[in-house]
Amino acid sequence: MATRSTIMDTNSFRPEVAHHLSPATRALTERRKILGPAYRLFYRDPIHLVRGQGAHLYDADGAEYLDVYNNVASVGHANPRVVEAVTRQMSTLNTHTRYLHEAVLDYSADLLSTMPAELDRLMLLCTGSEANDLAVRVAQVATGRQGIIISAEAYHGNTALVSQLSPALGTAQGLAPWVRLVPEPDPRRIGGEELGAWFARQVAAQIADLEAAGHGVAALLVDSIFSSDGVFPDPAGFLAPAVDLVHDAGGVVISDEVQPGFGRTGAEFWGFARHGVVPDLVTTGKPMGNGIPVSGLAARHETLAPFAENLPYFNTFGGNPVSVAAAQAVLDVIREDGLQLRADRVGSALLADLRALGAGDDRIGQVRGSGLYLGLEIVDPDDGAPSRTLALDLVEELRARRVLTSVCGGGGNVLKLRPPLVFDDVDAARLLEELTAALAVLR
Repeated sequence: MATRSTIMDTNSFRPEVAHHLSPATRALTERRKILGPAYRLFYRDPIHLVRGQGAHLYDADGAEYLDVYNNVASVGHANPRVVEAVTRQMSTLNTHTRYLHEAVLDYSADLLSTMPAELDRLMLLCTGSEANDLAVRVAQVATGRQGIIISAEAYHGNTALVSQLSPALGTAQGLAPWVRLVPEPDPRRIGGEELGAWFARQVAAQIADLEAAGHGVAALLVDSIFSSDGVFPDPAGFLAPAVDLVHDAGGVVISDEVQPGFGRTGAEFWGFARHGVVPDLVTTGKPMGNGIPVSGLAARHETLAPFAENLPYFNTFGGNPVSVAAAQAVLDVIREDGLQLRADRVGSALLADLRALGAGDDRIGQVRGSGLYLGLEIVDPDDGAPSRTLALDLVEELRARRVLTSVCGGGGNVLKLRPPLVFDDVDAARLLEELTAALAVLR
């Protein structure tokens, strides 16, 4: 029997328990059947949102919520500079990249300027799924091999190709025969071994298995903060030995920066930079346009060339001027408003406060994170085992207190705290206050 998806089903509304909903909410959930059964809603009591501003959301009744989950609106919901840039460009021209347009070229150069010089080409798409799909194709052509190594609870998208690289979708979604998994880099797994050496050893075993199966290794595809695995960012630098190993084996490294990129980790603009590595391919998505569909594949020219020089690529909406206007505004706001520094400062203080809270509560396990990407582990107080039930009860109690978040990790027991980058000290204090109160209620 197929297991439920950790990223889609763990914190989701189940129609069979709709009897407790208000008549208006129940009516909307009934109407959603027109979308088909694959869709999911958050929370046992779904929220009807109608407006957002900064790190705050508002429902149909005017109630305000603190958003501690939505990294898509990276520079805040309804950011006025993004709205203005999109409106201005939409009123002028929107077309595709088979015509010349300076804004597309200006943005591409600007984005690449934030990355190592070796990454000197950019292809624009609409979604992170598309970017990862293209990256895998590029890697396989560049190396002449098929094998891809990913982490055990990875999520890299929902195209036909990358859904086979996304075990977080659940066992109903099969993995490709040329995919191999490595465990999440949890320091508790490794005994006295150094984490970088341990993780490289896991990767080496899968390289050997791929080679024995005749696939060879094309790429290590990794989200540099291991967000779906439960948020494992530290120690900074532990990825470097595995990256060297993959390169020595003739493979390339794809850094999926959809979630840890654009200053979210605070210390660096890109998650991979915390590890002191230069990937061959970098993918971006959701936060790039603050909700406007735009994504990117940054590449070393020598890695991209075998694919791009032989197979034309065209994406009708990828890199259109309106989406690029949004992306440029996002980049400008992050820099000019100091949002990376804010993520570092606010996130570091919040991490310390959450760890202090955990020191006095045996239901909190590890608290992990970097910048404004934090994972709060919820465990059984009797034996320290992951407690999905308690984690979901906590998520629901926070929702009742108008603080929105969700869970991740193979055990579905890690609260994923990744608010918009405009999240400030007042927001962090509110989160801590409501979390403390929610834990007291559940005690």
